Amino acid sequence: MDLDAVCTFVAVADAGRFQDAADALSITQQAVSKRVATLEKDLGVRLFTRTPRGARLTVDGQAFLPHARELVRVAARADASVRPGKRALRIDVHSRRIAPSVVLHEFYRTHPEVELDVVTMNVDVHAAIAAVEAGTVDATFHAVPKGRLPDTIRTARVIDDTHQLLVGPAHPLAGAAAVTPAQLVGHRIWMPGMAPGSEWSAYYDDLATTFGLTIDVVGPAFGNEALMDEIADSAELATLVGAGTRYLWPDSYDLRRIPVRGPTPVYPMSLIWRDDNPHPALGGLRRYLAARRVEVPDAWTPSWTV
Repeated sequence: MDLDAVCTFVAVADAGRFQDAADALSITQQAVSKRVATLEKDLGVRLFTRTPRGARLTVDGQAFLPHARELVRVAARADASVRPGKRALRIDVHSRRIAPSVVLHEFYRTHPEVELDVVTMNVDVHAAIAAVEAGTVDATFHAVPKGRLPDTIRTARVIDDTHQLLVGPAHPLAGAAAVTPAQLVGHRIWMPGMAPGSEWSAYYDDLATTFGLTIDVVGPAFGNEALMDEIADSAELATLVGAGTRYLWPDSYDLRRIPVRGPTPVYPMSLIWRDDNPHPALGGLRRYLAARRVEVPDAWTPSWTV
C-alpha cells in the first residue's frame, strides 16, 4: 500500500476538498486525484463521492479512515524513532544506582526538553564500545583503558567518582569523619560478585595491590539490599561505594558513609560516543558533563585508565 496515497486520502478526508488537501500537502490537485485513484484501485473500492461542495467519504471510505489514520501515525513514529533530533537520546548508564545515572538525571532536570532513553546494558567496556559503534546506544559511561580504540569512537573523562567506606555502627571505623587508604589495611572490604575480567575488577585489583587492602570478592551477589543488611550487623565487614552512588536503607541500620582521602581513590568514568553521531542532544550532554566535572585533589587512579 502506497503510504503517500494513504496520507493524501487522510488529508482529503480532513479538508473535505481535493484542492484544499493539495494546498495542505503542497502538491497539485491533479497529484491528489491521482494518488486517491491509485489507492481506490488497490483497494477495489471507491473512497470518495465528489459533490459540488467537495469530496464526501463513501461507506467504504468511512470504514477505511480510522485505519488510514493509524497507518499515518505508525509511519510518523517509525520515522521519529531513527531520525536524529526526533528520537530520544539513548544512553547506557550500566546501573541505575551509580554516578552516571545520577548525573544523567541531573542533566534531564536541567534540560527537560531533551528526551532521554536510559538503558542499563550491564556489560564491560569492550561490549559497551561495540554497542556504541554498532549504534545500539548513542553513548555509554565506563572506565576506559589506554590503548587504541575503534577509529569512530571518541571518549572524554567526565566523572571522577571518589570512594566512601560503608560500615555499620559497630565497625571500628564507624566514628571516623574520613579515612585514608592506609587506615583500611587489615580491614575486610567485602565486594561479592565482582565480575572477573571487567574494568571494575581490574580497578579494584590495582587498588588493593597499591595500598595493601584486603578486598574479598568471594560469595554470590544477592543484591545491594542483602549486602547492606550484612554490613549493618557486622563489626568486621565493610565495603567501598562510589560517592555518587544512590543507596537507601532502613534508619535502624545506622550505616555510615565515610569519605576515603589522602590520597583519594577515584574511579574515572568517561563518556563514550561515535564521532559521526548526528543527534543534536549529544553535544548538549557533552558540554554539560564537561562543565560540571571537578578535578579531585591528590586523586589516585590506575595507570591503565585514561
